[in-house]
Amino acid sequence: MPYILIHNPGCGSSKKGLELLQANGVAPQVRKYMSAAERLSVEELKDIAKKMGGVSPRVFLREKDAAAAGLSESAGDEDVFAAMAENPKLIQRPIGINGKKAVLGRPNDRLLEIV
Repeated sequence: MPYILIHNPGCGSSKKGLELLQANGVAPQVRKYMSAAERLSVEELKDIAKKMGGVSPRVFLREKDAAAAGLSESAGDEDVFAAMAENPKLIQRPIGINGKKAVLGRPNDRLLEIV
């Protein structure tokens, strides 16, 4: 199963995460989730949360963009997943996925934890 990197090429942290993986011999399958053709579905977002240990989607939500997108602080997980699927800008990045594990690359070194 390939290492998948949920990646935004317009984000400095995401670019550094990709460079870090490549420098450590990992050639990830890159998923440019901001592209309409590669957006993440609600089901995929739920799978990522499960692979992160069953966490709330708020763990990988860009809180600073949530309010501007109309997502309230009291929104439940289902509403957060739906908002992220509708507006991928709300997804924190980069996210590494390897088999049954996923990790938010904040800091980027965390991406190597699941290699």
